[in-house]
Amino acid sequence: MKVKSSVLLSVAFISCLTAGCVAGSENPRAGERPKKGDAIGISGERGRDLTVAEEIEIDRAEGELVETCMERQGHPYRPAPVATAEQRTVGVYVVDDLDWARRYGYGRPLEAAAEKARRTDPNATYYNALPKKERIRYSRALDGDFGHNISVELPAGGTVQTSRKGCFAEARERLYADYPTWFRAEKTVTGLTPLYVPRIHRDTRLVTAVAAWSRCMNESGHPFKNPDEIRQKRDSLVKGMNDSQAEDAEVKLAVTEAECARETSLGKIARSLEGEYRKKTLDGYPDEFATYRQMRVDALSRARNPEIR
Repeated sequence: MKVKSSVLLSVAFISCLTAGCVAGSENPRAGERPKKGDAIGISGERGRDLTVAEEIEIDRAEGELVETCMERQGHPYRPAPVATAEQRTVGVYVVDDLDWARRYGYGRPLEAAAEKARRTDPNATYYNALPKKERIRYSRALDGDFGHNISVELPAGGTVQTSRKGCFAEARERLYADYPTWFRAEKTVTGLTPLYVPRIHRDTRLVTAVAAWSRCMNESGHPFKNPDEIRQKRDSLVKGMNDSQAEDAEVKLAVTEAECARETSLGKIARSLEGEYRKKTLDGYPDEFATYRQMRVDALSRARNPEIR
């Protein structure tokens, strides 16, 4: 059973460097004439970037809409737990938040909670108990079928597609008003990372900062060339430890990483470069970016409207 019909695209460097931020997020000043693509939507608010808390509101509303749709189709459905702000921070390029590092390390307790939720998912339990024919009916109710597709070519190459039918599609149609347009805009904007991440890696400002960070880590007794090396070796570094020991070890290492990142400004430099290169790349997709931001603002307005339920 598919939990979601969308295709997820991830790049190791930016799992997310900016954890909820997007380049060019400054809101236009009140009274300023809208620029091209800065249409004002149903909320009366011009397109802008959402906060993490606002993204969570939309995700929660989507789950509730899917639940209502599935119940109408004759199936019980419980929305998946919405990822918290802390969970959305797991996987950043470099940890430079000392408080977060002391509390979560590299996110092991958050990952464990997510895995537990996956294992105890009541929707999967219900689905697995159904006869084969009912499973097919359930899947079609939830995800639709691929006889009615929405397709989009990704900026970096390749094509992703999803069904325009099913309860996930219906929920997004209610939130975004035009699901095909939203899918194409969202996949285009979020699919830009492969175009600019290699350029960030080659930028001398990042190379210099990583070298300084590596020297700091080495002096602290942790000889790593870059943050990626820690992520790649993460499992082997705690091999043979129980969960508590592994969590303690990762917290200590993450705290050292954060201290070195702050001392060398690696996190700050990486975020700045991500914003710089992403903005340059987005300049080549002005209409898609304007549509993406405006539709998200409008979706937030609808998510806050109880009548859409």
